[in-house]
Amino acid sequence: MKTLLLNPGPVTLTDRVRQSLLQPDLCHRESEFYDLQDEARARLLDVYRLDPKAWSAVLMTASGTGAVESMIASLVPQEGKLLIVQNGVYGERIASIAKQYGIAHEIVAHDWMQAPDLARIEACLDANGPFSHVAIVHHETTTGRLNDLRAIGASCRSRGVQLLVDAVSSFGAEAIDFEDANIAAVAATANKCLHGVPGAAFVVARRTAIEGAASRTYYLDLARLAKLQAQRNTPFTPSVHAYYALVEALREFEEQGGLEARHERYARLAEQVRSGLASRGIASVLPPEQSSVVLRAYALPAGVGYEVLHDGLKAKGFVIYAGQGDLSKQLFRISTMGEIEAADMERLLQAFDVLTR
Repeated sequence: MKTLLLNPGPVTLTDRVRQSLLQPDLCHRESEFYDLQDEARARLLDVYRLDPKAWSAVLMTASGTGAVESMIASLVPQEGKLLIVQNGVYGERIASIAKQYGIAHEIVAHDWMQAPDLARIEACLDANGPFSHVAIVHHETTTGRLNDLRAIGASCRSRGVQLLVDAVSSFGAEAIDFEDANIAAVAATANKCLHGVPGAAFVVARRTAIEGAASRTYYLDLARLAKLQAQRNTPFTPSVHAYYALVEALREFEEQGGLEARHERYARLAEQVRSGLASRGIASVLPPEQSSVVLRAYALPAGVGYEVLHDGLKAKGFVIYAGQGDLSKQLFRISTMGEIEAADMERLLQAFDVLTR
């Protein structure tokens, strides 16, 4: 029985992407590898139809957190100051990165169940500045909340502040208006909405932002990575086969209709799960209009602990995800990324019937 991953990455792969991992061994100093790297970088910009004259996609061998660390450590200048909007685990992780590198920063902290409070963010920008950047998680998978980039971007733009976005769990499935949101850079990974494999991550950044980058880090130095990749080079040995898979996944992504089609697919599956669980008395934690289509959180059924639910569903071929921190006793999470069909979600709902009756 095939096990379907309903966790927030890695995802269940298509056969096509899985087979791409069996391509020939390739030295990263050969022209064939640079062709692969060039195609990946160009296709990443094409996901949001970005102008390569203004934007650069910078690849690295890392998880999504590595890309976020590279973005934060590189793009906040030495004399800069960062405001971190925090309403979940991954906002807290950005704060830990800033602290690790000694980056001057302020935090506008929210309860994990709360949406960002624009008035509090603007008050902090005005009272504790000047700030060079604001950092925010677009899709905070702690709860499945999709944070509003447009409103925060407008506040940043009016104050001359750049926006750094953790789009690890939204890139390729949720709309990101790179111009209106005043975005300097987004960080993301191959193994979520793009349906690649772990090991390849990237930052999509304005070329002007990269030109002013700091060099706080060695391996994750975004400016050096960008410079060498533009020269068809690489400073280190990358995960070549993860790059194979990323390119194949991006080809498949385009052939299937790109961003709009991926969003629609996820939305359809997410609504199937939400409405199906609701009819069984299992409520979603956030209303659909506040949630990402990528992942949603649900209240644990009465009298059923997470471990029992997880193990019962895994025995039937589904891997779900626990809540984080104190939320582990209150909720579970289901993602609709990867090679998943409506029939699979119907089987999942039928499994709930057995486990919760």
